[in-house]
Amino acid sequence: MSAKPGKAAAKSTAPIVHVVKLCVGADSVEDLAAWQEWQVKEARKRKLARTLPVCGTRAWPKRADDVLAGGSLYWVIKGAILVRQRILAIDDVVDEHGQRCGLYLDPRLVRTAPAPKRAFQGWRYLEPGDAPADLDAARAGGAELPDDLRAELMALGAW
Repeated sequence: MSAKPGKAAAKSTAPIVHVVKLCVGADSVEDLAAWQEWQVKEARKRKLARTLPVCGTRAWPKRADDVLAGGSLYWVIKGAILVRQRILAIDDVVDEHGQRCGLYLDPRLVRTAPAPKRAFQGWRYLEPGDAPADLDAARAGGAELPDDLRAELMALGAW
């Protein structure tokens, strides 16, 4: 099924699939949060119809219904999946690269158990069974650890 502009999440019987993407330019979850806060302020200032954080990408997901059935965007920051955001809608977005596919995101950032991920171009589908657990569910108290300490523990094989 091909993605149609303006599609918003709705209750569906479609299987859920997630998206994973590199968070280029961010060194931490806090960097991502600050960038998205700026995005939302700019959207409000420009009186855009959607004032949610948005991730622009060249390719439209062919499995849009599966993504909108409850999928999240899992962000790779400095070589590891560290955080996710629920994808609320898929629609056109105009950014510094022109008109592209926009993944409109829930503003809530949910930290995940760190999962190493090599660099890749664009985005990839991520099956639910391969997605890292939310940090609260995976490790009690782990959300308070600084990103660099989590990365070091992961590199040592202790996470």
